[in-house]
Amino acid sequence: MNIVVCVKQTPDTAATITVEDGKVSWGDAPLVLNPWDEYAVEQALLTVEELGGKVIAISLGPEEDKEALKLALAMGCEEAFIISDPVFAGADTLVASKALAAAISKFEDIDLVFFGRSAVDTDSGVLGSQVARRLGWPSLSFVAAVNDLDQGAKSIQVERMMDEGRQVVSSSLPAVVSVIKGINEPRYPSFMGIRKASRAEMPVWTSADIGLTEPITPAVTWPELFALPVVETVCEFIEGEIAEEIATNLANRLEEEKVI
Repeated sequence: MNIVVCVKQTPDTAATITVEDGKVSWGDAPLVLNPWDEYAVEQALLTVEELGGKVIAISLGPEEDKEALKLALAMGCEEAFIISDPVFAGADTLVASKALAAAISKFEDIDLVFFGRSAVDTDSGVLGSQVARRLGWPSLSFVAAVNDLDQGAKSIQVERMMDEGRQVVSSSLPAVVSVIKGINEPRYPSFMGIRKASRAEMPVWTSADIGLTEPITPAVTWPELFALPVVETVCEFIEGEIAEEIATNLANRLEEEKVI
């Protein structure tokens, strides 16, 4: 069972976002492996521990965004690759999905591709499905459990989390699976895993390396970014001797403020 897990480096979830001179800033917040992707890495590792095979981690981003890949390696992934090229600057999900699909196609005999539900910085939640569409593979999103995985029959059965409950879905392999938080509990990297990750080589692929030689233009751009104006609020307690008086006073104040 050969598995690719796509990960992203994001700011820590405790970071506060600001806009400075038209650019988004996360301040001094540390950059980490996208929390949703930890569950994807764990599920990939659990799968190969049961069925054999290997897990390859790939990421799209600046060349210095290697901390996410280092954590994936420390958790147990065997290989890691980063796709980095100035042409991907400002990439939207359509561009990112094209790059990731092209990179995945470089590997032979891939059975599964795992994604986290979304990235905490953009929160689009569509990248996994877009990659599946480009590869021509089934897309299984919001997966809360993998019930059955038959490597011989090239089939997988999962449970998808829905608003009304859970939906059981079967699919052929290869497939792209996007997992949610409750599917597992991500492991802590071992000391030996951390040492291995610190020494590991992570090849950097350019757009040419993955076969994308034509210009890539995002469908969505952000020509201007600005911070929302600060809204100051004042809390006022409506008083009265009895409930009817309080209700009357409240209605009067709402009329004064032209709310009603």
